[in-house]
Amino acid sequence: MHAPGRLRARRPWLPIVGAAIAVALVCAVAAWRPWTASSVPVAGADSPAVAAAAPAPLALPDGARVLIFGDSWVYGSAAIVPTLGFAYRISETEGWDTVIDGVRGSGYLKTGIDGGTYGERIGALDPALDPDLVIVEGSINDRRLPASGYREAVTAVWDALQDLYPDARIVVLGPAPQVLPVEEATARIDGDLAELAAARGWWYISPIAEDWITPENYAELIDNRAGRDHPSTSGHAYLANRLAAVLDTLAGGAEVVADAPLDDELVAP
Repeated sequence: MHAPGRLRARRPWLPIVGAAIAVALVCAVAAWRPWTASSVPVAGADSPAVAAAAPAPLALPDGARVLIFGDSWVYGSAAIVPTLGFAYRISETEGWDTVIDGVRGSGYLKTGIDGGTYGERIGALDPALDPDLVIVEGSINDRRLPASGYREAVTAVWDALQDLYPDARIVVLGPAPQVLPVEEATARIDGDLAELAAARGWWYISPIAEDWITPENYAELIDNRAGRDHPSTSGHAYLANRLAAVLDTLAGGAEVVADAPLDDELVAP
């Protein structure tokens, strides 16, 4: 404290020093960006995920029971027949006992064409299914809806899924681009899902971050005729191969090449 009756001497250089310190702090915070996720477990076929607390290896028993849950991509839209969709293909090649639950147009917020939102559909699942693995795919269908409330909807769906199947391993397969360049809202969804999965210690697979669909292979993989913009039959085969390769890395298997080739035998209907 200052003695009574005495005035503090003026220091005209203090405002300059204070301004310099403030600028330095702003620069430091901008570089640090504490509001962003410091580590997100995003898995790709060519690089296993790295996280602050990486999920445990994805070890599955032979003939594992698997639930593949998602939107029209899981349904098999645009394949010659839906059963040539990627979910059916990977189930066959991996030898899984699989329940495939794909609803066209469905999302975390959006009601589907032949079913409800993800949350409504989770509520209708069989509690006795008891899967070893749940793959939750998508969804680009939420991209037209406001971002407000999206993360809360995802959290509620994942909470319900975890409560329903507490012993299951859960892998989140983010949205893949139906058009290029990737739409801003789709990229936002991908980022939100990655952060939320990281917070739970779940594996997150990002087809966007890992460039599964590029300008070089887009025409081969995506049927972009009016009203479709879904994987072609060969595109579904490619997605099945890419997903299988990533799951192999998550299980601690051998390193795989970044651009998984198409399986000619799978492409033919």
